[in-house]
Amino acid sequence: MNTQHIETLVIGAGQAGLATGWQLRRRGREFLIVDGNDRVGDNWRQQWDTLTLYTPVKYNGLPGLPFPGEPWSYPGKDDVADYLEQYALHADLPVRTKTRVDRLEARDGGGFVAHLGAETITCDNVVVATGTFGRTPDVPAFAQELDPAIRQLHSSRYRRPAQLAAGPTLVVGASHSGCDVALEVAADRPTILVGRDCGQIPLEWNSRRIRLAFPVLLFVWRHVLTRRTPMGRKEMHEERKHGGPMLRVKRHHLAARGVERIEGRVTGVVDGKPQLDDGRVLDVANVVWCTGFRQVFDWIDLPVFGEDGWPAEYRGVVEAAPGLFFCGLSFQYAFSSMILPGVGRDAAYVARAIAERSRNRNPVAARTAG
Repeated sequence: MNTQHIETLVIGAGQAGLATGWQLRRRGREFLIVDGNDRVGDNWRQQWDTLTLYTPVKYNGLPGLPFPGEPWSYPGKDDVADYLEQYALHADLPVRTKTRVDRLEARDGGGFVAHLGAETITCDNVVVATGTFGRTPDVPAFAQELDPAIRQLHSSRYRRPAQLAAGPTLVVGASHSGCDVALEVAADRPTILVGRDCGQIPLEWNSRRIRLAFPVLLFVWRHVLTRRTPMGRKEMHEERKHGGPMLRVKRHHLAARGVERIEGRVTGVVDGKPQLDDGRVLDVANVVWCTGFRQVFDWIDLPVFGEDGWPAEYRGVVEAAPGLFFCGLSFQYAFSSMILPGVGRDAAYVARAIAERSRNRNPVAARTAG
């Protein structure tokens, strides 16, 4: 069995993992970033074709490298993927792709062991940066009871309307992805959007007013809606359980496109068709499940997770397992934690904690390095 040791292992080469690597490098710490994809940025390349960021170019740069493009333009998903790949090269970050961690467990005597097929990596610290909401699509169990003739896709598999069968389409889940997908597929077919109304920010995203308002929004997302404020903690619960408010796509956009909006839930199946909580049965040809992801960290063999699947952490630091950190979680510290403008601050906090822990573990080496 091939084994190597590294001071800090970062799992995931998305924006959170790369920003953490940059912060560790500037503090002189040893680390390795591993990712299961073929290329850096593939998590973005695998999103639907028309996915566009809600944050403009001028605010999207990670530490050390501005995001390219016109400052008030909104990058597409491939633009983000290419930027992340360039970021890893620009910062000369040690990234190993096609390297998936199968299991992470505690090591006798302290630290951790990561199992990667026949290989193991031991480390003093580990940063889990595998994504905002986890790896596993959250689709209700009764979905398998739908008529096989109904085409079903989770939003993680949806790319474009051409994947869908001809005929009416049901989109389940009315947060960001659900609204975007419903608006897109409604261009050429009857579309029903079902789900709780998460509210909306009453500004048109491509207007001149948003340029004036965006710095204020970003301040609120970074400094007001945090885990330190009652308002922020309430929003954290809403965001993690139900999704965020409508941003680019608004209610009137959906209405103008002819989307039928139902603020209910899909609760079951009758005669192979989806049934709503009011008893209505929908005759549709497609169902797109924009229902988010479940936090399934079953590959982490450490007792640090609550019943809801979320790790017991604060700002990414897990006190119950010294040396275990997370970065890139929804509301890791603030509403901004899940968008590019907020990742750098979270990564810096985690890297500082790692550097401090490493100095305390080896004070003689720290004095020599100083």
